[in-house]
Amino acid sequence: MRKSDIHRMIRVDQAGEFGATRIYAGQLAVMGDRGPHSAEIAGMAEQEAGHRAKFDALMARRGVRPTTLQPFWNVAGFALGAGTALIGPEAAMACTAAVEEEIDRHYSQQLDALAEDGDDPELAEMIEEFREDEREHRDAALAAGAERAPAYPVLSGLIRLGCRAAIRISERI
Repeated sequence: MRKSDIHRMIRVDQAGEFGATRIYAGQLAVMGDRGPHSAEIAGMAEQEAGHRAKFDALMARRGVRPTTLQPFWNVAGFALGAGTALIGPEAAMACTAAVEEEIDRHYSQQLDALAEDGDDPELAEMIEEFREDEREHRDAALAAGAERAPAYPVLSGLIRLGCRAAIRISERI
């Protein structure tokens, strides 16, 4: 795999983890620490912050530039989190389930590509570990009532579409 492909993977993954921290920050800003899922969201946010820190360190070590859209993802992530929390706790969980579903798919595709070459075991190990955490977040969100959110299929579909677009854009810009 080319160095530029590896850099693209790291860049988009760091952007995704950054976006996740902003989504949870938006949800917690609306729900506070007393919402029905606030403790769960805070725990997931802490995990995402750990993922981001590891990607930040990897980027610094390998000289990978962040996406130039980071200021946009900062605002967009917070707005998505706050907006879904304003709809209600189930909508906040629907957001988490939708985002994590797309991240699971994205990380799985990356792991398949890395397995073909096998020349970056450090990155593959990180992605594998983080993918398992994202799957746990998705499952927790579903167990917490994500599918009871108003217009769940539409809400979930729009968020997933937005995630796919953010992934493609962050890989390149």
